[in-house]
Amino acid sequence: MTRPAVRFGVDRVARDPDLLPRAARVGLVTNQAARPAGRPETPSRVALLEAGVPIVRLFSPEHGLSATGEDGAPMRDADDAVTGLPIVSLYGERFAPPDATLADLDLLLFDIPDVGARFYTYAWTLSHVLESCARTGTPLVVLDRPNPLGGALASAEGPMLDEASCASFIGRWAIPIRHSLTLGELALHWAMTRVRAAQVDVITCDGWGRDRQWPSLGVPWIATSPSMPSFGSAILYPGTCLFEATTLSVGRGTESPFRCVAAPWLDPAAVIAALPPAVTTGVRLHPGRCTPSVAPYRGTACAAVQLDATDPAAVRPVALGLALLAAVIRHHPRDFAWAPYPTAANPGGGDHFARLVGQRGIAERLLDTDARVSSEEIVRWTAVPGWAGAVRDALRY
Repeated sequence: MTRPAVRFGVDRVARDPDLLPRAARVGLVTNQAARPAGRPETPSRVALLEAGVPIVRLFSPEHGLSATGEDGAPMRDADDAVTGLPIVSLYGERFAPPDATLADLDLLLFDIPDVGARFYTYAWTLSHVLESCARTGTPLVVLDRPNPLGGALASAEGPMLDEASCASFIGRWAIPIRHSLTLGELALHWAMTRVRAAQVDVITCDGWGRDRQWPSLGVPWIATSPSMPSFGSAILYPGTCLFEATTLSVGRGTESPFRCVAAPWLDPAAVIAALPPAVTTGVRLHPGRCTPSVAPYRGTACAAVQLDATDPAAVRPVALGLALLAAVIRHHPRDFAWAPYPTAANPGGGDHFARLVGQRGIAERLLDTDARVSSEEIVRWTAVPGWAGAVRDALRY
């Protein structure tokens, strides 16, 4: 295999552990999807241990250390079968590291791959870790990774989260749905604006620029969670995940999760025809069929709107997802409904759409079939004109 031109933060540390502060006892927040760019067959925790980094404890996010746990399911503490190290779960009975698990550490590392969307929970695990480290005085180093959707701030899409009414574990603080930052940059932004007592450093990537999306890196995609098996799913996820709060399937349990929306009653051709061309740039939409192996519609043949990104750099997934919702509601007002989505962080599953989209009033506006949602209105919802300026000091690429 040809060595990729890009190196992640973990590659740099594995080659030169002296990039880290001196530490006798180190913790690592990670999962099985975290791999060096130059050794994609090797978990980061193994590469770091082989380099002599004295890791004594692991911490895992949603989906567990294996990155294969069911969506929203609580994860238990355990021991790592690969390294023998204890694993402290940060998804289930707790979402932040207990102070006692940090008290005997000289340093905590964070290395988890993200997908660049606000409601993907790994960023919020980072936010809790940041607060815990600030409280205990534990230095935190983020081993950075590229944002797979790219870092062009002009491509960021809202709505911005309204913390007063929509804060949750899928969005604690005010950022857009598609934020266009790396997790290292988010950590720095939050340390500057939210958790000023935190001691944070970032080991940046080499060879990555803000205009580069994942396919340009020459690095294999490792499934970051069970329903994120490809970049094709990730680029559409910021929009199609909004259907997670409805009675439609988002393709979980099929070969194309988040690349379709489906239901037995759906008329894909009519829905596709109703979409304004302005929101479909870079995407081919076509009718399809699927039979999900998970709810909703487990084992039921469904009609589907299939989405394939043909020009990923041009895709505006949130605008597309909102327009697709409006079209489905308009053509299926009797069949469509909002639905709960129970998780360990939201056991009742209620209010899920507001938590995903991040603003009140959008659900009610979408349901108003007497006054169609226009593409101009969607542009207003997704605009984030102040975001680039707000994060300027945290940018590292």
